[in-house]
Amino acid sequence: MDHDHGYTPRRIGVAVGSLAAAVASCLVLRFAYEGVALAGTGGLVTVLLVVMFAVSSALAFRHTWDGFTRRPDPDRQASLRGLLAIGFVGSLLAYFFRSLTEAPGEKLYRAEYEAARTEHERRTARRTRNPSKKRRRS
Repeated sequence: MDHDHGYTPRRIGVAVGSLAAAVASCLVLRFAYEGVALAGTGGLVTVLLVVMFAVSSALAFRHTWDGFTRRPDPDRQASLRGLLAIGFVGSLLAYFFRSLTEAPGEKLYRAEYEAARTEHERRTARRTRNPSKKRRRS
């Protein structure tokens, strides 16, 4: 939870890496678009392809962004797996934008850590002595 041992270079690395991966992914999608355009499938298929990747990327961005503040529902995660795989550019962009303000998921981990620490302190505060050395009344 501390920001030491190269925290800043790690955050810069995440930002640069996720942006580079998003740019590379867009190049791959461009090659796929050009392949469909060269195949001569028609304007409707090309438009549907572009709309599919745009909508999938937007949904993946939103899902990834929400995952930084709360744990995703496993059932919903499983049902969206294919859609999120298609919209991988949106997830990469969410990582990039989040890494500009904090490490992705840091706020969630910090909140869970603080809640667990508070719960531990609450449970252990009642104990005054070692319970195994307790004297039994006869």
